[in-house]
Amino acid sequence: MDYRVGSLYAGVGGICLGFQQAGFTLEWANEYDKYACITYRTNFKHKLIEGDVLNLNISELRAVDVLCAGFPCQPFSVAGYRKGFNDHRGNHFFKVMDFVDTMRPKVIFLENVKNLVGHDGGKTFRIIRESIEDRGYSFSYKVLNTKDYGNIPHNRERIFIVAFDKESTGDAWRLFDFPEKKPLITRIKDIISNEQVDESYYYREDKWFHEEFKKLINDPNTVYQWRRKYVRENKNECCPTLTANMGTGGNNVPIITTQYGFRKLTPDECFAFQGFPVKTGEYKLPDIANSHLYKQAGNSVSVPVIYAIADNIMKALNGVQVCQEMLLF
Repeated sequence: MDYRVGSLYAGVGGICLGFQQAGFTLEWANEYDKYACITYRTNFKHKLIEGDVLNLNISELRAVDVLCAGFPCQPFSVAGYRKGFNDHRGNHFFKVMDFVDTMRPKVIFLENVKNLVGHDGGKTFRIIRESIEDRGYSFSYKVLNTKDYGNIPHNRERIFIVAFDKESTGDAWRLFDFPEKKPLITRIKDIISNEQVDESYYYREDKWFHEEFKKLINDPNTVYQWRRKYVRENKNECCPTLTANMGTGGNNVPIITTQYGFRKLTPDECFAFQGFPVKTGEYKLPDIANSHLYKQAGNSVSVPVIYAIADNIMKALNGVQVCQEMLLF
């Protein structure tokens, strides 16, 4: 059966791509950031509505079977101010619920930062859960790390919420479970380029911190972090969590050492650490400023993780038992 997907806060299409790979049909998407829209349109041909989701006329959009929303995470992030629903961006969740009320999708798929569960002593998450369950949906959630579920050496934890409309999908909610862990086979060296890249990515001896790099950055199989005044080594053989500000020269800039010198990760490599098929040319980066591309990679989701969840959703909708051990709430 053909299941149609609508995606809010679509970014550069990480969620969309994962669902597409799992066999879903992409009906429409919405994104506010104009540069993210450029990247999205470079890779997808279906309808993209550019603009603030709060201003969308829901009745003008075709109803979908699966409603996806990686709604703004800054209000709930450890790195943010943790204002939750008191932050205007937190109100976006209730706009998502307006879409649910109007379209009544078979499945709701939400993504956010892992801190969402514990925010405000659990009150925020309780509101989200009750809002979904009161509408007759099931409620399952799990925090998944890219390195454990996506076969990508990227230490990135996110919470995923999957809810089935119990009335229209029958026992599908009972058949669903989140994916099982998989071995991490892909290594950092499989993702970073062995070739010499553009000179703009290198840190040469004219930089005052070059001597610090020489003392502390010595393993070509590690991604380090430059945090303005010091270097942080990551010893778990994974790339540290990529952030939206990693291209600004501020905190958390990912640094590697190669035979050609010390350098930051390229945008292509950052997208690859999120599981986008950039090396094969299946996903292309547009000709826009690198600062925008770094931000997009840092704000995105890890495509293989999305695919693994979406594949299980597809199986459940088609009446296939996913796993005997289920997270049902």
